Amino acid sequence: MQINSSNPLAKHFRQPALYIKLPSSGRFWPDGSIEIPLNGEIPVYPMTAKDEIMIRTPDALLNGAGTVSVIQSCCPNILDAWNMPSVDLDTLLIAIRIASYGPNMDVTTKCPKCDHTNEVSVPLQNCLDTIRMPDFDTGIVVDELKFKLKPQSYFSNNKTAQINFEQQQSIRAISDPDIPDEQRQAVFNEHLEKLVNLNIDSFTETTQSITMSDGTRVDNPEYIREFYVNADNRVFKALQAHISELSQDLQIKPFKLQCEECENEFDFTLTFDWANFFDNGF
Repeated sequence: MQINSSNPLAKHFRQPALYIKLPSSGRFWPDGSIEIPLNGEIPVYPMTAKDEIMIRTPDALLNGAGTVSVIQSCCPNILDAWNMPSVDLDTLLIAIRIASYGPNMDVTTKCPKCDHTNEVSVPLQNCLDTIRMPDFDTGIVVDELKFKLKPQSYFSNNKTAQINFEQQQSIRAISDPDIPDEQRQAVFNEHLEKLVNLNIDSFTETTQSITMSDGTRVDNPEYIREFYVNADNRVFKALQAHISELSQDLQIKPFKLQCEECENEFDFTLTFDWANFFDNGF
């Protein structure tokens, strides 16, 4: 963050609004992509006007550039957010929301019992406190192979989301009854091939190493990808279940709300909606 020290207004520039510890504690970040202070807490600044424009630009959000730009602007210790492990994403976005608009977020939710619409103020710090770092050290054993996993990078995660979006567009396109069956089948086959490769690439990106029963440790991504191409489907199912279990620690946990109309208590979970999560008027 370059600051012209001769500018008399420099002392009025934005200042850190809070300091946070990342779930990863800086693990899984490539060298040179983040600077972790000695106390382990990174400063988080409020968004600038440019940041607010970026976070509300659909194209910038879709290709990930908007998210990366805002994170690097508000968290100057993060030098390359593309390499950010996905486990840190929600924590950073919530922290930036707190730094920019305050500790609470007004939301609207309906009581499941009486259907009354409740206007409530959600303490975002409570949401931050529920996020836990998954245990990537224990690993999982399948068919005498020990798999040690790691979180995907934001770049890989965003690429996966983009491909999924493009494939959804393709599927909607071939639903047109005017498209010839031969063309529809060709598009479907192409979609299926991309989906298979996407899953294999995702598993490869998430795998840090595979250790065989004789102690041989394989961490070459090319070898790991070739293994997944030729592996039994049981391996994929076991890994999918394990990854799903790990992801539970990253989920924002529900908390209790009381209906102002019938006083019924019910669970509420904060969910991200880019259309309004960074809207101060939400």
